[in-house]
Amino acid sequence: MRIIKTYSLFKSIVIFCMAMLFSCKDNYKRVGDEAQKVVYPQGVAKDLVFTYTETQEPVKNAEATVTKVQAVLTAAVMEDYDNLSFPRNVFPKGLQVDIYDEKNKKSVITADYGISYTSTKLISLHGNVVINTYDGKQFKTPQLYYDQINKWIFTQEKFEFVNPEDESVMLGTGFDSDEKLTKVNAHKTTGVKTFKDNEEL
Repeated sequence: MRIIKTYSLFKSIVIFCMAMLFSCKDNYKRVGDEAQKVVYPQGVAKDLVFTYTETQEPVKNAEATVTKVQAVLTAAVMEDYDNLSFPRNVFPKGLQVDIYDEKNKKSVITADYGISYTSTKLISLHGNVVINTYDGKQFKTPQLYYDQINKWIFTQEKFEFVNPEDESVMLGTGFDSDEKLTKVNAHKTTGVKTFKDNEEL
């Protein structure tokens, strides 16, 4: 009789626990990173080499068309999010952009991370952003935007700009310029410049 009662009590406890388990709701409110919806790319490319070219005249015959290379983008990985409402391509392992001028002289932009926004033609670069121009200028900053349409770069972060033409090193916060670093607008600057004996200050 005692065994039967013990078994009945055990069975009641198991049923109660199962009822509690299946009736419980997850009332935990997620915030921060947990609240963000996970979005997966529609495609992933590895060891990417993408060449941007332009033609002087409308394309009529592919074999007869003369094209000029404007830029070459290389990256270890590119994640394609062009299916989203704000389409973009993400370069989580960094990228390099080789830019060629009208005389085919090359300047190079590198960064640890990048996002290329398809609709706005804006590239956002992050982490150890470095620009080396064909004539020896060097620009460094932790974050930089590149406007592909206007061929203009800009940042509100700290920067270092080395110009061998006038033997100067400029430091500051906030900078914008053409991609060749010839039309420079620098904000809040300090720096060092070399003057020759016969050169006025």
